[in-house]
Amino acid sequence: MSTSDYQSWQSETIKPDEQVRVVGEDIVKSEKPKLTQNELQQIESKLTKARTQLILDRPFLGNLVLRLPLVAADSWCKTSATDAKSFYYNPKFIDSLNNHQIKFILIHEALHCALTHFARRGNRTKHKWDLACDFAINPLLVKEGFHPPIDVPIFRQYQGMIAEEIYPMIDDNLDQEPMDQHLYDDQANDDSKQSDGGMREDDLQKEQERQNNSDSKSDNRQGKGESQLAQQPPSLKPDEVEQLATQWQKNLASSAQLAQQAGKLDGEFAKLIDFFLQPQVSWQSLLAQYMSTFARDDFSYTRPSRRSGDAILPSLKSQQIDIAIAIDTSGSISQEEINEFVSEVDAIKANLRASITLIACDDKLSEHSPWRFEAWNELQFPVSLGGGKGTNFIPVFDYISIQDTPCDVLIYFTDAKGIFPDLAPNYPVMWLVKGKEPIPWGMRIQLN
Repeated sequence: MSTSDYQSWQSETIKPDEQVRVVGEDIVKSEKPKLTQNELQQIESKLTKARTQLILDRPFLGNLVLRLPLVAADSWCKTSATDAKSFYYNPKFIDSLNNHQIKFILIHEALHCALTHFARRGNRTKHKWDLACDFAINPLLVKEGFHPPIDVPIFRQYQGMIAEEIYPMIDDNLDQEPMDQHLYDDQANDDSKQSDGGMREDDLQKEQERQNNSDSKSDNRQGKGESQLAQQPPSLKPDEVEQLATQWQKNLASSAQLAQQAGKLDGEFAKLIDFFLQPQVSWQSLLAQYMSTFARDDFSYTRPSRRSGDAILPSLKSQQIDIAIAIDTSGSISQEEINEFVSEVDAIKANLRASITLIACDDKLSEHSPWRFEAWNELQFPVSLGGGKGTNFIPVFDYISIQDTPCDVLIYFTDAKGIFPDLAPNYPVMWLVKGKEPIPWGMRIQLN
């Protein structure tokens, strides 16, 4: 994927400040004078005004933004930044923005924290993860009517996706930088930062800037204005990450509650809240819990034989259950994910005395489908499921409806992007969903 595939925000009514002027054939950079204390206060007032308007107009976002104290930063901060504790900003950058753009920047940093991007990177490459986090937030804010600064990438192709879904879709060679600095995770875990035992040029430049800031810190303390700007904070420690993740989950829930009380929580943010506030339980655990409700031995109160006496006592009644499993083969589910799913179902089946009917379907049933496995058979994955076309769920339900007896439960493994039957069947349906698509009926378990 080339850089040209990425659209950037453009507005004819908003013009960037002139940064250079041409004198003859020489290009001379325009040096701006240092900001005074009064100018810094005016810039902070712009931020405060934008936050106040968000509280009144968009209380959910406004309450999240208020959780980050405003901190004017030194030259290390090129635009804006957050360490999940504060909102750092370059005063000259904020001064160049209008009110709409300032709101965008404030919300952008708050959402990094509220969506706990600082705690979800895992073993992923930092630079690519930072891009994925930005790509997840920016199109959402544009769709909600917020205006980003000029030339900030929008990445509309990632709209409605979370960072984990976007990450593998980003070209490793994409020459793009995040729009802000993610200070909570300033250490990369890949080898790209090192070259022949040395430092990359950008890392060397950062190190020089930090050294210069440290050398001039004592001199700056004697002056006013920009001398009061904050230095770059350290990265978060593991215990801080855990504590802040818990705190931001609470902030997200309380902000949503306040917005609901004000009647101002709808659109994409309402969906986002439902997604991120759902219990963080593995799909394997949820599947096992759900399946156990069907396999649990029940008590029978039928009249016993005369040799048992006159009393009617409950006794355990055991029976085998019939499970239908449908797999979406339209191409959106990877082979690795299907293998994991089949392995998990086989482990559960061993404890449930269940027979399995395995059905593969994209827009129609696979020509070799279905496959039948009795309770004593090992659930084995077929050599080929076929598929690769569009998604239509109706053929699976049509197949089950013409059988002599319906299944006890249907488990459908899919991304939920397809054609559903108009009415729910008379047997339970459980959807294991990869992605964020809703379902019209049945029980939904989030796969990823």
